[in-house]
Amino acid sequence: DLLAPPVAAALAEWPVDAPVDVDEVLVAPIDAELADTAAFCAAYDVGLDVSANCVVVAGKREGVVRYAACIILATTRADVNGVARRALDVRKASFAPMADAVELTGMEYGGITPIGLPAAWPILVDSRVIATPHVIIGSGVRHSKIALPGPALGALPNARVVEDLARPA
Repeated sequence: DLLAPPVAAALAEWPVDAPVDVDEVLVAPIDAELADTAAFCAAYDVGLDVSANCVVVAGKREGVVRYAACIILATTRADVNGVARRALDVRKASFAPMADAVELTGMEYGGITPIGLPAAWPILVDSRVIATPHVIIGSGVRHSKIALPGPALGALPNARVVEDLARPA
């Protein structure tokens, strides 16, 4: 019950040839009221520089909505209308509406994570995240967090490491 169903399913199918063993992906319970990054970091004495956020962005092209996940450190802000927009190949990108993100991912708002996202979604990982030895990310639910090596996020299906996906906050 510490993982959303899509996250648990993705971890159950973790590739044996992945650069990080699934045993290095750890989950721990937290107070659900402290799931938001700033509150979590303050309460659990975790640095923002080792906390990664998963931001769902959307844009339209030829009437079709395209989605992507941007994985960025909490010390940064995603370049949604620059780098992310170009990666989606749309004229304008914005944060996906909360209801859409929750419905399409099968995860709770405030807990959305890159592990277990819809298979067609590109996962854009800021290079700063990959350079971080261990990061804390969501688990798909608000009452737990995942800790894993930063480089593991660049090895997820459909992941692409992107320079300057984010800017300092």
